Amino acid sequence: MVLAMKSESSGPERHIDPGRWLAQFAGRILVVCPRCGGRALVVPRPDLETPRFFSELMFMPRRLVCAACGATDEWEAEVQGAALVGAALGGTEDPFFRQPLWLQTRCGRHILWTYNERHIDELAAYVSAVLRQHMHSPTMAMFSRLPVWMKRADNRSKVLAGLGTLRALAERSAPDERSDAAHRRDDRPRLRGSMFFRGGSY
Repeated sequence: MVLAMKSESSGPERHIDPGRWLAQFAGRILVVCPRCGGRALVVPRPDLETPRFFSELMFMPRRLVCAACGATDEWEAEVQGAALVGAALGGTEDPFFRQPLWLQTRCGRHILWTYNERHIDELAAYVSAVLRQHMHSPTMAMFSRLPVWMKRADNRSKVLAGLGTLRALAERSAPDERSDAAHRRDDRPRLRGSMFFRGGSY
């Protein structure tokens, strides 16, 4: 019992949320390869300049690449007049190619998912904190929009264990190492993303 209490209190006492958006973790997304079922990577097209604002990550042309089987694919934002229609973030599919996220695991009756390792670390810091402070308007901030079950104190150990499982999955890449939770659900929050009025960059 003593050891369990030490483990439970070993995380940070306080988490201060500066208002990070989910888009800030969308620069590199681990997905299930549509050809071999192993781990593939979705990244901005490598010939593009580094975006000035993280919100641009929802509109930048993307490339899907699987190092194991060589599969590739390209994505570009839909054009509507002078605007680009960005990807809709959220849910267990990647927002560009609609492939299942590689980093998914069952957490009780729910599915816990992340885009990449940095996303895992940010969620773990938030979930493990006893005191959570928000230094921003909650409208678009990632932590404010998390489902209630992830925020509940009585689910803390379960969610942290799930995030540990995702860390282990991030090190794996073979089709037979894929999580049984990593499959298509069509659960994105909306089919169309926000609009970006172009200045000719993309």
